[in-house]
Amino acid sequence: ERGAGRRGGARRTMATAAAAAAPGRARRGAPMYSKELTSKKRDEFEDILEERRLSSDLRYAMKCYTPVIYKGLSPCKPNAIKSAVLQSEQVQYVIKQLAKEMGESPDIIQEEATEILDEMGHRMQLGAVRFFAFTLSKIFKQLFQRVCVNEEGMQRLQHAIQEHPVVLLPSHRSYIDFLMLSYLLYTYDLALPVIAAGIGKYVFNYFLGMKIVGELLRRAGAFFMRRSFGGNRLYWAVFAEYVKTMLRSGYAPIEFFLEGTRSRTAKTLTPKFGLLSIVMEPFFKREVFDTYLVPISISYERILEESLYAYELLGVPKPKESTSGLLKARRILSDNFGTIHIYVGQPVSLRTLASGRINRCPYNLVPRHLPQKPSEDIQEFVSDVAYKMELLQIENMVLSPWVLVAAVLLQNLPAMEFELLIEKTLWLKGLTQTFGGFIEWPDNLCAKKAVLSGLTLHSNIARLVDGHVLLNDKAVEDGAVGEIVFGRALAVLMCATYRNQLLNVFVRPALVAVALQMTPSFRKEEVYSCFSFLRDVFSDEFIFFPGISLKDFEEGCFLLTKCDAIQTSQQEIYPTDKGSGTVSFLSAMFRPFVEGYQLIFRYLSKETKEAFTEKQFIPGVRNFVFQLLEKGSTQCYEALSSDMQKNALSAVVQLGAVKKKKM
Repeated sequence: ERGAGRRGGARRTMATAAAAAAPGRARRGAPMYSKELTSKKRDEFEDILEERRLSSDLRYAMKCYTPVIYKGLSPCKPNAIKSAVLQSEQVQYVIKQLAKEMGESPDIIQEEATEILDEMGHRMQLGAVRFFAFTLSKIFKQLFQRVCVNEEGMQRLQHAIQEHPVVLLPSHRSYIDFLMLSYLLYTYDLALPVIAAGIGKYVFNYFLGMKIVGELLRRAGAFFMRRSFGGNRLYWAVFAEYVKTMLRSGYAPIEFFLEGTRSRTAKTLTPKFGLLSIVMEPFFKREVFDTYLVPISISYERILEESLYAYELLGVPKPKESTSGLLKARRILSDNFGTIHIYVGQPVSLRTLASGRINRCPYNLVPRHLPQKPSEDIQEFVSDVAYKMELLQIENMVLSPWVLVAAVLLQNLPAMEFELLIEKTLWLKGLTQTFGGFIEWPDNLCAKKAVLSGLTLHSNIARLVDGHVLLNDKAVEDGAVGEIVFGRALAVLMCATYRNQLLNVFVRPALVAVALQMTPSFRKEEVYSCFSFLRDVFSDEFIFFPGISLKDFEEGCFLLTKCDAIQTSQQEIYPTDKGSGTVSFLSAMFRPFVEGYQLIFRYLSKETKEAFTEKQFIPGVRNFVFQLLEKGSTQCYEALSSDMQKNALSAVVQLGAVKKKKM
């Protein structure tokens, strides 16, 4: 990425951007997403490991498995899918076009298409599925206390699979996600999904580099795609037709991750649109009557890769994966990772979403096999659907008491009295529920036990010493200054992973609170202008539905009014005496992002050259922040996170303070 303008350009642009900030281009019609601000009844959860602990895993794996499938069709074999793809009009058209352009024989291009399919395609076999059912039962019982799922969601999913093609859209926080839904659907006798396992670069390198695991995953329903194939027309045609053939035939539910890769911070990543656009195309072309999109929220009480993620965010390269390395990882089986909650959301009809919004007639004017660039309206629609699905995932994330503890603890470093931590955690529980957060807190569990339980489960992050709770960076207390900073940053980022799960519940009221503190007056217009600017700046940091800045502002004000933190009139917004603590807490919760971005913008305006690449930017800004931490000039350890650094750079590009050029 290349910069443009003089060094002061970024600083000057940022200083004036608040006044010029405006919501994005208005969407056609009413907004597709509208959050329910009234409390709703939550589905009950059932622990699927309970039965596994009481009966034979072998009997479970070898059970009679006869899932009900789409409209009673007989499942076709993977090879039949491949043949249909190779013989399809779309792939044959591209083969002929490429042969003509390159002066090659169509047979040679056809052979290349066959090789692409062999590299890409799944080879689902019931034997491999049974192997994973047995193995994962053993592993899950070792790793987790419970794996809980909402049964009503499974019933809704069963009905949807029989009626229409189904696309499963789970959140993505861990490698465990890859086979969790397959395990779940096998448990409930539902059709197993085919899983797009190569959206991000890591999956391709990770799984295909481990031949044994890669082959097992293929046989369990995984299909792989290359890291990048933007300019390869043949690869794109084969891949798109492969996915659409499986969707049209109702062969199996299709599963992929909208985020594209695992979130290293436990915040939802901005969505990728490519695969979503592909699965929508059969509906646009009237090849299917409807398609159901199912948002699925997978919440971890403790994330397996928490330590690995923190190291990655600090620039320590992750170890090269291999099958032997995977086997060495068996030591984690002696650890406890608490509970997983899986919330299967309400299936969303693509037909209903498109009604009154999308005109499908233009697709009828062009033969179906001809490649067609999506119109601006279609691209906007795909984007809106992606954000809607992610916001539905966020709504149904389950928060553990430890998430609240982490949020309080990070505002009271280096240590906090245990009794005060309990008091603040209980207060935050009430505020989270007022804001619509979904907390798993048993009725009979007192606050002290909840906090102690969290500290026990996360003893690698924090500990109780002499009536005080502090982060676990003790190992580097006697080291050099640089080692102390790195150790503390590691502890802060691991703790922040859990606090981050709370941020999407709080982001709108919190940005109103921050805007109130940054704005010199209480005039509603000025507070909104500042809120809108902050929302634009943090558009890659948090998930906001496009084009509804005013609606988000009104939601934030409504929630702050609901907890008596502010009062509003037609012209003004001002904090109440009672709500000053709430406004201060919310502002402090988001201070690492405000301060972190300020440090990164300071680096951009003072330290960078006229032009730079992202590979130069990340280590450069990391060294800049590291030096400030060593001097004691800042305490913002989260500014060392490569995730925040990339998001901040993206923000200044979108705001026009930095210009991006492809080289």
